[in-house]
Amino acid sequence: MALRVDLTFDCVRADALAEFWKVALGYEDEPPPAPFVTRAEWAASFGDLDEDEGGGAWLQDPSGVGPRLVFLEVPEPKVAKNRLHIDVRVGRSADPWSRISAKVDELVAAGGRVLATFEGHHVVMADPEGNEFCVAA
Repeated sequence: MALRVDLTFDCVRADALAEFWKVALGYEDEPPPAPFVTRAEWAASFGDLDEDEGGGAWLQDPSGVGPRLVFLEVPEPKVAKNRLHIDVRVGRSADPWSRISAKVDELVAAGGRVLATFEGHHVVMADPEGNEFCVAA
């Protein structure tokens, strides 16, 4: 049996970070597990959670192919470079660099930052909370 992979981000503002990654990947909000109607109802099923427990957001690939993304609010700030990062692949075409550049522009408008550009190959970026990722063909 194959296992599924979820990617979980510790973050400061789960909803805002999830909005960025919806733009980046074309993902959508994942509904709560049955029989719950809302995520709040689902969270309440765990009983009294510690006051320090932050919010969260869950995203899914609408095609069901990509991993689920989970954003969990934590009190600690990000302090170091990621040891694992996402590569946003825009697909090969006759002019892949123009597709990469267009995606980078879209993500900058959504709150991302360009960290380094490797002309003709890929761009290293950071999301609004500083998580590094690459945009490539």
